[in-house]
Amino acid sequence: MLIPPCNQPHTATRVYSESRSSTGAEPRVINRRALPSLVPTTFHSRIQWKLVTLLRQQGIDALPEVRIRLRDRKSLIPDVVAAPELQGPYPTEPVLLCVEILSPGEHLRATLAKCEQYHAWGVPFCWVVDPEKQTGWQYHSGGEPEHVERGGTITAGELSVHLEELFSDQPR
Repeated sequence: MLIPPCNQPHTATRVYSESRSSTGAEPRVINRRALPSLVPTTFHSRIQWKLVTLLRQQGIDALPEVRIRLRDRKSLIPDVVAAPELQGPYPTEPVLLCVEILSPGEHLRATLAKCEQYHAWGVPFCWVVDPEKQTGWQYHSGGEPEHVERGGTITAGELSVHLEELFSDQPR
């Protein structure tokens, strides 16, 4: 995909057409600027599936790729959402946990900024999982992001996932 140099604006029409034609994915819109969507890898999808499984084993309702409606005309789609009971067709009230899994080329700073949007909406816990480094970040509302190494555990209230278990089936 051709992306204009930084000194040229990313117009919604231009990025939308380039994104759709090269990846088939919808572009992301951040601060009214259209950015090409990153297409998850199989590695990303396997981590997503395993995370949903580990959360459900703890008695929580967890699903991948559920649109959450932050306010009128503002929605985001976390890689995983979890709550005691998820509303349908999509949550309009804050969930317990939103998880973002980094894709190749995705920046941690931008992903943590999404966590701040979830917190502003009322989500108390956000995790960022880095499949390549096999580490994570837990970001609790009102706190600072905390880096968790592979041997550690990410938590969200009573929920916890051991990163060693999350990445146990993945190549190093």
